[in-house]
Amino acid sequence: MGTYWLFVLCLVTSLNDVISSTETNVIGIDLGTIYSCVGIYRELQEFGRVDIIANNQGNRITPSYVSFTTLGDRLVGDGAHNQLTLNPKNTIFNVKRLIGRLWDDSSVQEDIKHLPFKVINQQNKPHIEVKVGDEIKVFAAEEISAMVLGEMKQIAESYIGKSVRDAVVTVPAYFTDAQRMATIHAGKIAGLRIARLVNEPTAAAIAYGLDKKEGVKNIFVFDLGGGTFDVSILTISHSEFTVLATNGNTHLGGEDFDQRVVKHFLNVYQKKTGHDVSSDQRAIQKLRRAVEKGKRMLSNALQTRIDIDSFHKGEDFSETLTRSKFEELNKDLFLSTTSPVKQAIDDSGLTATEIDEIVLVGGSTRIPKIQQLVEDFFDGRKASRDINPDEAVAYGAAVLGGAMSDKIRDLVLVDVTPLSLGIETIGGVMSNLIQRNTVIPARKSHFFTTTYDYQTTVTIKVFEGERSMTEENHLLGSFDLNGITPAPRFVPQIEVTFDIDINNILFVSAEDKSTGIKNEITITKDQNTLTPEDIERMIEVAATFAEKDNQFKVRIETRNNLEAYIYSLKNGKAASVGKLTKNQKDAVVKACNEHSEWLEYNQEAETAVLNARKKMLEDVVQRIVGKTRVEL
Repeated sequence: MGTYWLFVLCLVTSLNDVISSTETNVIGIDLGTIYSCVGIYRELQEFGRVDIIANNQGNRITPSYVSFTTLGDRLVGDGAHNQLTLNPKNTIFNVKRLIGRLWDDSSVQEDIKHLPFKVINQQNKPHIEVKVGDEIKVFAAEEISAMVLGEMKQIAESYIGKSVRDAVVTVPAYFTDAQRMATIHAGKIAGLRIARLVNEPTAAAIAYGLDKKEGVKNIFVFDLGGGTFDVSILTISHSEFTVLATNGNTHLGGEDFDQRVVKHFLNVYQKKTGHDVSSDQRAIQKLRRAVEKGKRMLSNALQTRIDIDSFHKGEDFSETLTRSKFEELNKDLFLSTTSPVKQAIDDSGLTATEIDEIVLVGGSTRIPKIQQLVEDFFDGRKASRDINPDEAVAYGAAVLGGAMSDKIRDLVLVDVTPLSLGIETIGGVMSNLIQRNTVIPARKSHFFTTTYDYQTTVTIKVFEGERSMTEENHLLGSFDLNGITPAPRFVPQIEVTFDIDINNILFVSAEDKSTGIKNEITITKDQNTLTPEDIERMIEVAATFAEKDNQFKVRIETRNNLEAYIYSLKNGKAASVGKLTKNQKDAVVKACNEHSEWLEYNQEAETAVLNARKKMLEDVVQRIVGKTRVEL
């Protein structure tokens, strides 16, 4: 892995405005539906490398979970994931499926049926309602994603030893304009500047292709994670990565496979016991976690047991899940991955035989049936498994971050837009200005005219999608162009310009060429994205939680110090305890037991109270031992 790389600066608009110093650490974050991961490119003396950073639990991937306790404390990551079965209504996950979407989106309505927490409609956007301490609070999906991003930021800062402000963040290739902008907003709320959004399969290809610098290779990336599915086809030539085509489904992944199995076992349990558990959220979350664990086991075994103690009303749950049953329950979902594969191949202009390497990314690619389907499509050719599917996306993002902070040279990335973009014309017809798989950044203009005589105003409606009629595509936003010179229809010349930046964010303008009157819209200001006022308010809320998180951390450390002191005394590990008489030792142990019991019944004691209890125990011990010195 060489260190003499050159990153093409023209790919990033005003890069110097984003990264102000070559000493800046730009981290790479894979913001996943179920798990997130963070890495950083490290420049060493003779070579560079990417470090995937472990969290404080020693895990290199962190659950994208946020939980709020009855005391108002906030947990993010592993701690929140552990709360799921105990506190399901206040433990939030899967927000990546909600971010940037509208309330009446059919996928949103389907998802909220299976979520244990409450999702409500505010301004036609899904918001999450939870109980934080004694208060009911409502959060936008961007705020919850910001909490996960903030955790990734903190993990990186603990490892690096200094603050981080810039990040490359990955998104599904098929994320819409609104979803991409919502992710940028989440980064801002978390105190991060998103230096670049990069498509997940593109990041994985960068991770894979870093050492593949000889010759030209056509790479097929199949990325199936917990909640999204993407395929991309890239050409790697030396250190240049060119995306040829992308396709996928932002609503397909391991969570959908799990849900099929959960539904199956709920039906089985009802038939056997007569109990309908569909309203018991705690039982459902227990089953969901057991099914997820069982699914992983089936990657290497033909069957596994799903055992849950005290599943419902004190009754245990025990059933066998075979690989064949798992595949049967998800047969249509598995097969649905083949259509985007074929479409991406067609769009790339290549044939399956011209693909040199097949790369599998995402935890769900460990499923044997998925691997078989991919290999069957390529006539039995084996897919590459020499990169960790859980870490590859973060790895590639970190490499791109290294290039943006000038630690890597010679890296060229040419990406494409995943969806066609256009405006509505007469009869509700979609008129495309930018076709899908157009290289970004891109700028395209086209002339339109009026449909009525002496029309002075036109409404520009901007859509994305592949259907010929706009009603079947997704409305991004609209604006009016007023003051057009009255003239017979078809006479005025109105120039509409689409401008897409490096993050796939769209800007649209329209100009009446006869008068020079112009209007424009940043599609990111559509109704399903945040206003600047919303963002500022959420930043303030995030700062409040950061302070509470710090207080929580101090309280836990204080409690741990007290427990450690009690342990050292009871087990004779404190200095000079071994020299005490038997009566003194018995008295010390008794005092320790009393404080240990107090701790048991005061789990949520505040920092000041804990410090006072430790001082009380120290005084008691000092009276018992007299002049004998006892310390940790």
